[in-house]
Amino acid sequence: MKKIGLFGGTFDPPHYGHLLMANEVKAALSLDEIWFIPNRIPPHKQDEEHSGSHHRMNMLKLAIEGHQEFHTEKIELERQGPSFTYDTMVLLKERHPDKKFYFIIGADMIEYLPNWHMIDELVSILQFVGVKRHGYKTKSPYPIIEVEAPQFEVSSTMLRERFASGYPTDYLLPEKVKTYIEEKHLYGTE
Repeated sequence: MKKIGLFGGTFDPPHYGHLLMANEVKAALSLDEIWFIPNRIPPHKQDEEHSGSHHRMNMLKLAIEGHQEFHTEKIELERQGPSFTYDTMVLLKERHPDKKFYFIIGADMIEYLPNWHMIDELVSILQFVGVKRHGYKTKSPYPIIEVEAPQFEVSSTMLRERFASGYPTDYLLPEKVKTYIEEKHLYGTE
């Protein structure tokens, strides 16, 4: 049975922090693949505006280019409304009954797990993997495999702000993603 790591998020834009987390979890748990799942409307960020889903998917494809075990999955972009992980997992389990799924979350989401939609049902169909991060608690009433990863303090919010202000973004995200952002004039670039 193939072991698949699932990494959901807005990826607006994807950056080296995402890739680092995915790679560390893949290695720590000997996963076969990592599937990046950009969400249409994250339930915990419904009021935020995001780049169009086609831009986020294109940037994600550029970010993982050359990583044979990294793939994109557009299941949440194909549905309307908030991207609840439970709904996604029901569909993925139906489509891939031969795979075991590990859902990767950052330490900030570990604390938020009790608020997830249908969390009790969700933990029965997947294994959560929490990536430790300084300043966040990793205790949870739910079963979580904890993975240590080098700290790389970058966020999509910080990158959007840097692009908007013209501040450097070198070494924070793949060059092909940066070029795409500039060519498409995303985040206030000219």
